[in-house]
Amino acid sequence: MKLFRHGPPGAERAGLIDASGGLRDLSSVVTDIGPAALHPDSMARIAALDPAQLPVLPSGTRLGACVGSVGSVIGIGLNYADHAAEAGLNPPGQPIVFNKHRGSLSGPNDDIWLPPGALKLDWEVELGIVIGQRTFHVSEAEALSHVAGFCLVNDVSERAYQMEYEGQWVKGKSYPTHCPIGPWLVTPDELGDPQEVDLWLDVNGSPRQRGNTRTMIFGVTQIVSYLSRFMALEPGDVIATGTPPGVGMGMKPPSYLKAGDLITLGGRGLGEQRQKVVDRP
Repeated sequence: MKLFRHGPPGAERAGLIDASGGLRDLSSVVTDIGPAALHPDSMARIAALDPAQLPVLPSGTRLGACVGSVGSVIGIGLNYADHAAEAGLNPPGQPIVFNKHRGSLSGPNDDIWLPPGALKLDWEVELGIVIGQRTFHVSEAEALSHVAGFCLVNDVSERAYQMEYEGQWVKGKSYPTHCPIGPWLVTPDELGDPQEVDLWLDVNGSPRQRGNTRTMIFGVTQIVSYLSRFMALEPGDVIATGTPPGVGMGMKPPSYLKAGDLITLGGRGLGEQRQKVVDRP
């Protein structure tokens, strides 16, 4: 099952992808793809619906972030050994955990804002985990049962803010529009093995990132279980699981985004995103 949110920013409603890839309006059944809709009981009711009975949405419908009312956006840093190497850092012995402000969330095809004066805006294609029920002190064997689904994430990062300013990474990760998610939420049964997902990202049509989640240092079940030792994850929380090599910071010389650049990215079973970089409106 693939779920999405559609409509103008701040007023998105629930949607469902039918068997032919068509967009259907789900808002008569659940108003939003948020914490209540992500509970296993609610997801089971949605899965039992006949999509053909739902209204068809017109082409060109704007897609919003695929999850609404998100409480926390949690990132895992340096989770691919080859990405750690391109950053000149040793692979971590435990997951590196950081936050992105939830205000950074945006739709999969919305513009990305270039902060005034920013010179090191970077891209990061990632597999996202969406939590479906309260997750606290769960084992790796239990972890997937707490996952509502997966999504594509672009963990946009301003590297000067992240690496050169004092303090934590959150400053370089949290600008509005710097966390496009979607186009849809893919349920675990639809995605299949989350450790066999090809990921890719291009800038202006030139290949930048190519990777597969099988090379993650810490896999999906490890990440969910590990985080649940330190915090109670809640329905709707989004976890960005790290990025494969090919980020701008790792290029020789480094290459960063500028206004007018076009980013396209995708993942097996996760759909595609397309964003233009613009000066902050």
